[in-house]
Amino acid sequence: MTRTARVAGGGLLVLACALVALVAWLNLRDETPLQSRREIALDDPALIERGAYLARAGNCLGCHTARGGADYAGGRAIDTPFGRFHAPNLTPDARTGLGRWTANEFWRALHNGRSKDGRLLYPSFPYPNYTQITREDSDAIYAFLRSLPAIAAPNRPHALQWPYRLQAALAVWRALYFRPGSHVPDAARSAAWNRGAYLVRGLGHCDACHAARNRLGATRTDIELGGGLLPMQDWYAPSLVDVHEAGVADWQVDDVVALLKTGTSPRGSVTGPMAEVVFRSTQYLRDEDLRAMAVFLQAQPQVATTGSIAPAASKPVLAHGKRLYDAQCADCHGRDGEGVAGLYPPLAGNRAVALGTPVNVLKVIVNGGFPPATAGNPRPFGMPPFRHALSDDDIAAVATYVRQSWGHRAGAVTELDVRRVH
Repeated sequence: MTRTARVAGGGLLVLACALVALVAWLNLRDETPLQSRREIALDDPALIERGAYLARAGNCLGCHTARGGADYAGGRAIDTPFGRFHAPNLTPDARTGLGRWTANEFWRALHNGRSKDGRLLYPSFPYPNYTQITREDSDAIYAFLRSLPAIAAPNRPHALQWPYRLQAALAVWRALYFRPGSHVPDAARSAAWNRGAYLVRGLGHCDACHAARNRLGATRTDIELGGGLLPMQDWYAPSLVDVHEAGVADWQVDDVVALLKTGTSPRGSVTGPMAEVVFRSTQYLRDEDLRAMAVFLQAQPQVATTGSIAPAASKPVLAHGKRLYDAQCADCHGRDGEGVAGLYPPLAGNRAVALGTPVNVLKVIVNGGFPPATAGNPRPFGMPPFRHALSDDDIAAVATYVRQSWGHRAGAVTELDVRRVH
C-alpha cells in the first residue's frame, strides 16, 4: 500500500469515527441522569386523576390496547412501511409492564425516546411529539399507569425489515430527525393559544397523522399540520391549515369544540381513524382544553394544499354515477346532496368528498362508516358498506359524480383507485 493510500485510508477512518461519535452524541444529548431520585406520591388521588386525564388527552389507550384485550396491556399491532410494531404493556406488572420502571426512566422514554434498558425506541411511539410534555405531566401519567391493575401480558417483538431493525440504523435516523425539546410558551400569545399549542403539538401529537412523511418516515416540517396519507391505512388525514380541507379558520369556536367533543357539528363530522381519536380521547377533554385547541388551530397560517380544478369526467360516467346515486344514496343524502340536519351529512359543499385524493370517500363507500358514539351523540347514524352491492366500476362512477356535482370540481375516480382501498 502506498503512503498516499495509507493517508487516505487513515483519513476515512478518522472521518468514520467522527461520524459515529457525532451520532452517539446526538442520541445522548439532554439525557436526564437516572440516578437522581425523584419523589412522587403514587397514592395521591389527585395526581392519579390528573394522569388519567392526560393519558386520555394523549390517546395512550388507542395504541396500547389490543382489540378485546385489557386496557393499556399492549399487544396492538401497528403496520408501517418498515414492518410491524407491537405496542408494549403499560400496566404495572413487574415482569412484562412498567412495574420496575422509575419515574426518571418513564420521563426519559417520553422526552428522549429511550427505554428502561437504554435501547432506542422507534418513533411509532410518538416521542418526537411527547418530548414537549412537561416533567410534571410525565410524572402524573406515570402515577396513573402505576395505579392500574397489573396484567401479565408479555410484549411481542417487532417484525421489522432489514436494516430498520438495527439499533445503529435507528440511531442514524434519530440523529437526522429527532431532537429532544420542550414546549416554550409564546409570551406574545394568549394563554389559550399556548395551551392549545401544547396539546396539539405535544400531548395530542396531531401531526403524527396530519402531516406528510418522507421516505424514512420522518414528519415533514415545511407545512405544519399540512395533511398526509396514513401509511398502510389508505386514509388521508386532511390539512388542518387549509380551509378547503380540514382547516377551521372560518369556523365558530363552538363548532370546533362540538366536533372534537361529539364527533359531529353543524360544519361536519368525523369518521375513520379520527372517529377513534374522538371516541377514545377528545370526547373526554374539558371544554376549556378543546377551546384552546380550536384557538391554536384557527390561528395557524393558512396554506392552500389543494390542487387545481380537475377536468370534468365524461358524460356517460357522470350519468351512470347519477343513476346509482339516485338509487342508493339520495334517500339519505338528498337528491341535491343537501342531507338531513342532525342525521345524514350533506354532500353538497362537503370538503371531505372533494379532497385532492379520493381515498377517504372511497373507504366510506366501500366499507361504510360511522361517527363515534359519544356522550353528546350516543347513537350516531352511519352508512352501510357497498362493496358487495356495487362493482368497482359502479363505485368509481358514483364517487366521481359526488366529487363533480353541486359545485365540486374534484378529480374523477377510476376502478384502480377503488381497488387500492379494498
